[in-house]
Amino acid sequence: MRQFLVDAFASKPFTGNPACVVEPFDVWPDAAWMQTLAMENNQAETAYLLKTEDPARFGLRWFTPALEIPLCGHATLASAHVLLNELGIQAPVLIFDTMSGQLTVRTLDDGQLELNFPANPPVQIETPAGLAEALGAEVLETWVGNYAVAIVKNETVLRELKPNLAVIERICTEQLERNRGNLMVSAFADPGADYEVVSRFFAPGSGIAEDPVTGSAHCIIAPLFSDKLGKSRIAYFQAYPGRGGALTCEVVGDRVLLRGTAVTVLDGQLRV
Repeated sequence: MRQFLVDAFASKPFTGNPACVVEPFDVWPDAAWMQTLAMENNQAETAYLLKTEDPARFGLRWFTPALEIPLCGHATLASAHVLLNELGIQAPVLIFDTMSGQLTVRTLDDGQLELNFPANPPVQIETPAGLAEALGAEVLETWVGNYAVAIVKNETVLRELKPNLAVIERICTEQLERNRGNLMVSAFADPGADYEVVSRFFAPGSGIAEDPVTGSAHCIIAPLFSDKLGKSRIAYFQAYPGRGGALTCEVVGDRVLLRGTAVTVLDGQLRV
């Protein structure tokens, strides 16, 4: 059985967010086995695919090294990239059945892949006690969707953050409803940047200190910044130190369209 390592939301190797993608199964393997392989891979996500009678439709599940999660953007992009570019699936639209419902991915004329995901508009709350101290920066606004979102003063402040992840996980878990101990921190981009919003995502609640590019978190901040900027389509950059990646998000009703590219960096053979 083949397994691929793919850099998602990347235009060249060693950028974006890496994900492992296992070639499609005929039946789901045991969940404990999938979790063990994800821990062995030690990437933010390992994606597992299930064949159906429709050659363009697959079951899709995502595992971090610590747990199965309900939604993952970059590993969905990586999975579509593998199916289309490594395994020879020919389809204008791929359909994925997931814990978050039916997701689709289509290829655009410019070669980008477009993910159609559910929007998760956040609600604004009072900034929890201790959050600014845990981040080491003033928090201008705090919002909550499936993850917490903190907005800071500017891109320089965001890039220099050195947060206390244990405290952030405790605050997010104990004080914020509907989130999983994870925090997206965002700011408007500096003047002259080729993106409009910059973010970092700290995910101790999912067993990840910091995630390089997080599609699911953009389902939260895309509606937020769409309202702030008064437009539906916005260029984003996730500023993981030394890596990071770019994506464009467009809010269409209760959906978010996430657009980006991916690069295969490893094609290997599983012997278990």
